[in-house]
Amino acid sequence: MKKKVVLYKQIPSAELMRLKMHFEVCFFDGLNDDNYDEFISSLSDAHGLIGASKPINESILKYAPKLKACSTISVGLDQFDVDYLNQRGIALMHTPSVLTETTADTIFTLLMCSARRGVELSNMVREGQWQRSIGSEHYGVNIYGKTIGIIGMGRIGYALAKRAHLGFDMPVHYFNLSPNQQANSDLDAIQMSLEEVLKTADFVCVVLPLTKQTEKLIGAEQLAMMKPSAIFINGSRGKIVDEAALIEALQQKTILAAGLDVFEVEPLPASSQLCRLDNVTLFPHIGSATHETRNAMVTCAVDNLIAALNNDLSLNCANQHQLR
Repeated sequence: MKKKVVLYKQIPSAELMRLKMHFEVCFFDGLNDDNYDEFISSLSDAHGLIGASKPINESILKYAPKLKACSTISVGLDQFDVDYLNQRGIALMHTPSVLTETTADTIFTLLMCSARRGVELSNMVREGQWQRSIGSEHYGVNIYGKTIGIIGMGRIGYALAKRAHLGFDMPVHYFNLSPNQQANSDLDAIQMSLEEVLKTADFVCVVLPLTKQTEKLIGAEQLAMMKPSAIFINGSRGKIVDEAALIEALQQKTILAAGLDVFEVEPLPASSQLCRLDNVTLFPHIGSATHETRNAMVTCAVDNLIAALNNDLSLNCANQHQLR
């Protein structure tokens, strides 16, 4: 008899068929109030769970006594109660490698758009306000040769540093709990304290996972350390930053500008003060949002679930060493 998995996100038909070759699949096209009870009921005999963008915690997992593995179609783990999964011995599989380059592209695009005021000036043209050659009130700032400060030097941080240093001759300063020897040797990157990175960088880029330790890591005190000419970029998770403090810094112009792909509340409400500021570039959480990468993430997540339910946790198991 095939093991049962519950899929709670729409995926390409080829990947759905691949799941069905291996498992009995119970599919939900997203979760909502109308299908939530049916979803909970389906967990009673499920061995695997696969999907994304839905908090998965004890209030849900307590209805899944047979569950052996969760496979998230993402690299981030913040939607999961990892401690509870560890206690239950449930493997948490994720997709850390397939979105690295695409996400680094997005973060560097945010940096460039923010520096050259790309979205703001594009809107000026669209609205018919470009009546003459622009003056200094619309000038941006240079990128080439400026210092990039990267908070978090993992896969994506390294990919971002590589673009900055090799493509734009930018010195790389970074904060990380441990040194990234590859970044140090290949990119002349310099590991510093968080305070030193904030004080020295022209562009401060956050590339960290959301954990209890990183939540609200960047607040008013940290923003005040940045240069008045510096630009803040967040391509990781919104809750790593105190959004109210960031809005205050942008309004008071204690920093020059910001580029954000993530927010404390998503989707970002239209009522947010961020939407009223000209010195912030806003993306709708598109870090990995290309056809190629999103398809690769699904393929990886399906591979992960197949492997996990065949007792192979050798690749992409986020909690392999914590399982009880």
